[in-house]
Amino acid sequence: MQLEVLLPKLLCIAWLLPLASFTLIVLFGPRMGKRGVLASYVATGAILGSFILSAIAFVSWLSVHGAGAAESHHDEHHVPVSTYGATDQFRLSSLAASADHAHDQEHGTHHEAHVHSPPKAYTGTWYVLGQFGEALRVTVSYYIDSLTVCMFAMVTLIATCIHFYAIGYMHDELHDVTDHEVLVSKGRSGHGHAAHDHGGGGAHGHGSHAHEDAHEGLGNEDDYGHDAHVELPAGKEYLHRPGRFHRFFQYLSLFCFSMLGLVVAGNIAMVFVFWELVGVCSYFLIGFYIERKSASNAANKAFIVNRVGDFGMIIGLMALWGSLGTFAFGDVDGQKGLFSQAREPTAGYELRTPDGMVKAAAAQEIARGVQPTDAQIDAWREQKYGYWLLVVAGLGIFCGCVGKSAQFPLHVWLPDAMEGPTPVSALVHSATMVAAGVYLVGRFFPVFAPEVLISIAYIGGITLFIAATIAITATDIKRVLAYSTVSQLGYMMLALGIGGWSAGLFHLITHAFFKSLLFMCSGSVIHACHTNDMLRMGGLRKKMPYTAYTMLIGCLAIIGTPFFSGFYSKDAIVAQALSFAKLNPQHGILLHAVAGGAAITAFYMFRLWYLTFAGKPRDHHVHDHAHESPKVMYVPLVILSVFAVAVGWTMPFTGLSVTNLLEQARPAGPLGVGVLLPNLAYPDEHTSHDYHTMATLIASATAGAGFLLATVFYAWRTLDAADVRRQFSPIYRLLINKWWFDELYAFLFIRPLHFASGLIAKFDKSVIDVFIDKLAVWTRALSRFDDLIDRNLVDGAVNLVGNWTFSAGRSLKLVQTGKLRQYVLFVAVGTVALTVIMQWALAGER
Repeated sequence: MQLEVLLPKLLCIAWLLPLASFTLIVLFGPRMGKRGVLASYVATGAILGSFILSAIAFVSWLSVHGAGAAESHHDEHHVPVSTYGATDQFRLSSLAASADHAHDQEHGTHHEAHVHSPPKAYTGTWYVLGQFGEALRVTVSYYIDSLTVCMFAMVTLIATCIHFYAIGYMHDELHDVTDHEVLVSKGRSGHGHAAHDHGGGGAHGHGSHAHEDAHEGLGNEDDYGHDAHVELPAGKEYLHRPGRFHRFFQYLSLFCFSMLGLVVAGNIAMVFVFWELVGVCSYFLIGFYIERKSASNAANKAFIVNRVGDFGMIIGLMALWGSLGTFAFGDVDGQKGLFSQAREPTAGYELRTPDGMVKAAAAQEIARGVQPTDAQIDAWREQKYGYWLLVVAGLGIFCGCVGKSAQFPLHVWLPDAMEGPTPVSALVHSATMVAAGVYLVGRFFPVFAPEVLISIAYIGGITLFIAATIAITATDIKRVLAYSTVSQLGYMMLALGIGGWSAGLFHLITHAFFKSLLFMCSGSVIHACHTNDMLRMGGLRKKMPYTAYTMLIGCLAIIGTPFFSGFYSKDAIVAQALSFAKLNPQHGILLHAVAGGAAITAFYMFRLWYLTFAGKPRDHHVHDHAHESPKVMYVPLVILSVFAVAVGWTMPFTGLSVTNLLEQARPAGPLGVGVLLPNLAYPDEHTSHDYHTMATLIASATAGAGFLLATVFYAWRTLDAADVRRQFSPIYRLLINKWWFDELYAFLFIRPLHFASGLIAKFDKSVIDVFIDKLAVWTRALSRFDDLIDRNLVDGAVNLVGNWTFSAGRSLKLVQTGKLRQYVLFVAVGTVALTVIMQWALAGER
């Protein structure tokens, strides 16, 4: 079967299998075995089937297009495929030829021009939802290239491991659950959502978020450390509720379906639909323990913050739809897609304002009778007609990515998402929701204007620095990893913003494996210790060897240790940052952000590992009861640890690597010239190879410094962290309070909103309600008066007529005797009387 026929079928089935699982669990979940235990097998089997189909699609792609970036397979059925390259240098501005020559002479280097054809992609339509005129269509379509295939394989593999892991982690939901985070009034247990207090955090000696999943996975184990020695307030008890095992896997299946639909989508409208569905699923999963106020607030926060970003995305969608008349990425059925309109082959695939946007900006001239010929459109384009519409469209799409991938200033929702079960955290932070934003930036990259890209770079740089600094003070094991995710997402955005398309997406894939591993390891620790607080752990390495050493692998990978996957992706980002800083010294701060972030990452990750697994136990009660997780939980850790090491490698004798596969999907052509920053230049990403030696030294040195500092503080104990906290207490307060972003947003938005709401409520009560009440009084009085008129006049007159009629009827009734002879007599007398009257009348007329 031809690849353009096979791939859509394979990926469509892989996409729909989780939907089938979701449907079955919705319909039959509680009846799937005892307490719905078979729901987990249905969900796991579905995502495993998706992974198998994705693997087949992956191998099929390799069989046709090969594993190497430079290989190009041609046949009569396929458009030629090749790697990306600019016709000169991949730059935002066209530097003068003399400047290029001087630069080459100064540095003694010269990079050959890379001239390539567009990336290979298969496009098509599965179903047409609506047709508006000749051109405007809303469809369920697909856009399949090597990036799509890689993302499908990555998402389904990680999701499969998480599903198996969740079978063990969530098994406590197979029974009635006692939630020690929620206090309810006695007699109301099982309905804690209706009336509850949230005193669990204080009762257990943790913050509201520090004891997440405290009782999960215990089964019939001892409830040590909970209500055995805690005296509850009078009239209160812990919440008892039925387990929700099947519902968890129901949400998980829908989550995977949504992410896979987003990846395979062939148009930005379809992306937006699944974008929103991913957000809904995250709301369900983050708020899985809905009776807990902290979980409910976290789910609401994630949902609302993402809607802020999505508002900007809708503006971008309107700009595209209104000016270009299509949402499709690639060409479908002879209609040009977004990529072709923004990068026309006749222009050497250089980014330029599409004709539709130029004509939209020149609407007044066209209305006056100016014909939009090709020459006229080119003239308008030279005058930058429609360019700002292109910028608005790009910034709008990126706003959605800011929300989904938790970038500054919408990063505040992601750490709170830790309120969901740990398998959810692993999936959200690695392969699904937060990956969606970075993926969309990579997918939409050909349409981003220079001003948009530099904005992406700075937003990413700010995000990675802020999140990394917060992580060094966090003591909740999952929140450290949450801020780590925010920081690493900033790395990816920065890389994409400085032209490192391959580097940014490469880090997205490597990060997915080691971050899912790290979160699942943290869940294993929580399962064993029944606390999230690292300050109560310590010395767990011998108690939990599988968890300890697989988490060590994850830590080594994320800090960029040589021969681990993170080393290769971070090295690529640092190299691109060096190359970019060389051409744009005024933006050298981005390089500093990358290097500084690497050092901070190494520090907080090994701080986490040392506090958890090294040294002596700090809480013997926790340590004595700790145990290794069951096999169904630690085997996925071992599998993911292998990928955390090797996914960045190039396979010997094959040329197969993630970077080579991504090269096959690289957008073609230079970016063109910006307006606000006309001297800003982006180097071809291939030229960054010249800086890999320096990049390796910088990345290794900074990571080594961070590792050494963490070792000095938390392994050797040469320095005391408490002394540093006291000496730098203002900085510590800033970081422990998360730069006061939540307080700032509360001051800027929440409190003014509450104040305005209070004023409106007062106005409602004092003015509107008073007016309505007075109106009701007058209405009631008028009604009484009307009732009097109705009863005394209208009803009286009607009753009087009725009484008269009734009396007349009674009088006539006396005549009705029922005697036949009398009736005959009356007839005879009447006849005679009528005859006499008639005769008299006739006589009078004569």
